Amino acid sequence: MHASLTDFTPCDLPTLLTSLQPIAPLLDSLADLVFFIKDREARYAFVNQTLARRCGFSHSHELLGRTAEMVFPERFGPLYTRQDHQVLGSGRELTDQLELHLYYGNQAIWCLTHKLALLDAQGQVVGLAGISRDLQVPQSSHPAFDRLAAVDLHIRQHFARPISLGELTAIAGLSVAQLERHCKRIFQLTPRQMIHKARLGEASALLLDSTLPITDIALRCGYTDHSAFSRQFRALTGLSPSQYRATHR
Repeated sequence: MHASLTDFTPCDLPTLLTSLQPIAPLLDSLADLVFFIKDREARYAFVNQTLARRCGFSHSHELLGRTAEMVFPERFGPLYTRQDHQVLGSGRELTDQLELHLYYGNQAIWCLTHKLALLDAQGQVVGLAGISRDLQVPQSSHPAFDRLAAVDLHIRQHFARPISLGELTAIAGLSVAQLERHCKRIFQLTPRQMIHKARLGEASALLLDSTLPITDIALRCGYTDHSAFSRQFRALTGLSPSQYRATHR
């Protein structure tokens, strides 16, 4: 999927949109993947049915001409639009960004987001293409699964303290490069992303299910101070911890 996006550069946006119509039913069938094209103003020009359904719309054409902040929950949409404008303004690619997306009806989904600026023949940005892929069930058939499952268990049991790559490689009996490669293959995440996901998953649950002060939650989830916790939480969810708590309640 990533390689096919680059095939359209240099890009004429209307031609690209027309060329996607024959495969639109195929893109609509991808229940675990959101696919979209946006114009220079970050407005949806093409979306698959998965995105429309998750945003509470019956048909994909209902999103066309809208920005993310017009279709996502109030506190999340502006973040996604700002992210779009960063890609459109810089032309830089956003690759495998781990995010916790909140869709219509407070449906929370961990995903990896990839966005690519689309350029015309003169090298000017004319839009962007993107996907957000749900994290998949780990590949248990992989030969290194048992080793990496032990790494995953260690992270989930000890995320409240600092975890080094050294201790993870010792558990797996692998080099750093092998650990990174196998984690990406089995869990679709780097070891560092696995740690962040474990910490932020626990933090989000505590924010909703407890009355603990945010500083205490930060310490319980392996963060040395409130500000570090807030920065990381906002990077993955788009909200500060207090906003996340208030939104869900």
